[in-house]
Amino acid sequence: MDLDKKFMLRALKISRTALPECQPNPPVGCVLVLDEQIIAEGYTQKIGDNHAEIEALSVYDGSMERVTAYVTLEPCSFVGRTPACASTLVKSGIKRVVVAILDPDLRNNGKGIQTLEKEGIKVDIGVASKEVSEFIFPYLGKS
Repeated sequence: MDLDKKFMLRALKISRTALPECQPNPPVGCVLVLDEQIIAEGYTQKIGDNHAEIEALSVYDGSMERVTAYVTLEPCSFVGRTPACASTLVKSGIKRVVVAILDPDLRNNGKGIQTLEKEGIKVDIGVASKEVSEFIFPYLGKS
């Protein structure tokens, strides 16, 4: 198994921890990796609290230049009850984000990826998408 899939499957495992408190938001997991080592993890908190990416970023306060974020669902690009995760990732200085699946929510749906790429962040989409989709699909479109 390649490293990207290994770390995405870890993010998927963490995302399960979000249930049921995160609902109606989808259960999302995020893993931050530096030099092939997990340095931080996070999952979606109760509604109005941090999303997975923000939780993971809050754990690690070092340089993000060589860090990769693995996120089970495309980072949100809009401000709702919380700040936009895509913008927060940009501000962190991260250079690579790996996303399992795009967010079908019409407020996002590709816009989170565009936000990241516009700022020069390398984005890879589709890692472990089958496994993530099977788990998260019933929770999408509820928020």
